[in-house]
Amino acid sequence: MARIGGIGWALVASACTVGPRYVRPEVPVNAAWSEHGDPRLSAETAVEVAWWSSFQDPTLDKLIELAYRQNLPLQTAGLRILEARAQLGIASGEQLPQNVEPIASAQAVGVSHHSANSAISDHDFGAYQVGFDAVWEVDFWGKYRKGVRAANADYHATVADYEDALVALSAEVARTYVVIRTDETLIQLAQENEKIQQEGLDVAQARFQNGATSELDVAQATTLLESTRSTIPELQLGLQQAKNALSTLLGQPTGTVEAILGQPAAIPMPPAKVAVGVPADVMRRRPDIRAAELRAIAQCDRIGVAKADLFPKLVLTGSIGTATSTGAGALGGNSTLGNLFGPGSLIYTAGGSLFWPILNYPRIINNVRVEDARFEESLVNYVNTVLVAEREVEDAITGYLREQDAAVFADHAATSAAHAVEIALVQYREGAVDYQRVIDTERALVDAQNRLAATRSAAVTNLIALYKALGGGWELRDGAPVVPDPMRKEMRDRTNWGGYLR
Repeated sequence: MARIGGIGWALVASACTVGPRYVRPEVPVNAAWSEHGDPRLSAETAVEVAWWSSFQDPTLDKLIELAYRQNLPLQTAGLRILEARAQLGIASGEQLPQNVEPIASAQAVGVSHHSANSAISDHDFGAYQVGFDAVWEVDFWGKYRKGVRAANADYHATVADYEDALVALSAEVARTYVVIRTDETLIQLAQENEKIQQEGLDVAQARFQNGATSELDVAQATTLLESTRSTIPELQLGLQQAKNALSTLLGQPTGTVEAILGQPAAIPMPPAKVAVGVPADVMRRRPDIRAAELRAIAQCDRIGVAKADLFPKLVLTGSIGTATSTGAGALGGNSTLGNLFGPGSLIYTAGGSLFWPILNYPRIINNVRVEDARFEESLVNYVNTVLVAEREVEDAITGYLREQDAAVFADHAATSAAHAVEIALVQYREGAVDYQRVIDTERALVDAQNRLAATRSAAVTNLIALYKALGGGWELRDGAPVVPDPMRKEMRDRTNWGGYLR
């Protein structure tokens, strides 16, 4: 046993591994963003970790913290990490000797009087054995070592998936929060325009009653007022649906967010300058890019696992234990179960086998081809993930800057439209213009105010998309467990997880 074990370890020490070595694909990445000269962007400043704090909105900060603690899909991603850790343990265990036989056995044996062994004095006896056996396949070609490396890369890929889910969750909470504040702003604007249009209707009715105008003015004023009123329930519907969505993101029943949101508030204001870094920073920060490369690394090692089956494999076997039989003729004399651990009961075996599945070569070669094609797919996916990330940042930067520009003009238009309504009402009250002028200016005011709210909301939404594209926010979990404490306690009480839940 010692000689065979020594030979096995010597083989492992000098073993060679088969399969390709992973090389990161070259991906063309721009040196700077296309809008890098805009004073509202900063390439020198590091990208913000807790980017939501730049809006200086305590309610938003609280919502993102609660979502991190309570979001259920994020907890599912955390559980996948634990699953991958256990899978890594399984892969690591395959490198060690394995048991294939029971450690204890008992048999009742009966021998026919007409058999070749009929000369024995006792034709019925018991056989007992206690021992330990092991089978160990020498990992000469690195099959199991590459399996461990692949499982380790998969494990770290699930960690990156968790971080990517956290990035997406933070962005979705912030985006939904902006939708809520935008709907509240639009409802407030509609209610203010309702008052203005009600004032115009009152003027039209007074002039009609005094015979200064026709009933047409009253009908037109009523039509505009009721049209404005009809938009309020639609906005309220969208507002409630956004609140329901936010409750689900927090892992809570609908209605939970009402107390957190409080009274209606304005759309969050973006910071004066946004740190975007350079394109190369995105490759280092984005968890989805890390996950894509880790899966490519794992798939590269699986080619080696498949190729190892093409070569011979050496399996060492051995066992050691004690054995005895009971019955007068079992061992040529009286024997009892107590002799199981007595002198002369030791038995052992040692040996090795060489396997070479030559007849399975067509199947094995095709399996290698399958793994190689999957590896190439993972490389293409990695390159595509990097390019998509760069495009997402560029799109978000352009959207943020252009919507901010549009918001400036929309603000000027809304201010002018409000002044035009004031003038038109005064002139109509004095009989200088007809009511069509009032209707036109009031409609223009509604459009301008809604456009202003929409552009402000779009600017903030694009900024949130930019922070998401830059890969910020996953650092929130640094050092914290990936599943909440109550869930960890429940799992620990149900199953021995060792140190995995730490």
